[in-house]
Amino acid sequence: MSSEPSDEAAEVEETDEAEESEESARPSSAEVREWRAAAMRMVRQFPDPVLRNPASEVGAFDDDVRTLVQRLGDVMMSAHGVGLAAPQIGVSRRVLVYRAREDDDVKVLVNPRFLEKSDETEVDTEGCLSLLGGELTVPVERHSRIRVSALDGEGATLEFDAEGFEARVIQHEVDHLDGVLMVDRAPQDERRGALKELRLRAG
Repeated sequence: MSSEPSDEAAEVEETDEAEESEESARPSSAEVREWRAAAMRMVRQFPDPVLRNPASEVGAFDDDVRTLVQRLGDVMMSAHGVGLAAPQIGVSRRVLVYRAREDDDVKVLVNPRFLEKSDETEVDTEGCLSLLGGELTVPVERHSRIRVSALDGEGATLEFDAEGFEARVIQHEVDHLDGVLMVDRAPQDERRGALKELRLRAG
């Protein structure tokens, strides 16, 4: 014997099917780990020389730059980072991406420069995908607020203020464009210990 489901039952079944479809579309934890491992293989690690070389400014905003922007965003997201600069994937150009909050879209800065930096500073712990994949952390003093000028992912001019964690992330990534690592800004004792660990692990 069979019968047509009532409207209410049909709605429940449709909801259940939608939830099951959404769950099946989500990657498994194993897939997420694999994606992160694949992304991390693209991230240059200390002491790669490209991390110490100041990056070149972008001239023409062409398809190569757009491809680089897309690649940076993909690697950052897969590696679970909050920021990534082009030298970290071996490209010495002044391009970075970041996402200060989980629900934010990926933001792009090309040829970024600081127009203003606050006198007020804050010390907080930082990690870096290029330093043991983010395992190594050190305290770093940064300006609390900054004003930034750059081009966005389409080549349009940007000028905006950032503060707090967003300001910290941008300063960290611009340092990469200048060949500066977070350990360079750490207090002397922490810097010495961090460099020792990096050299041991690199060897």
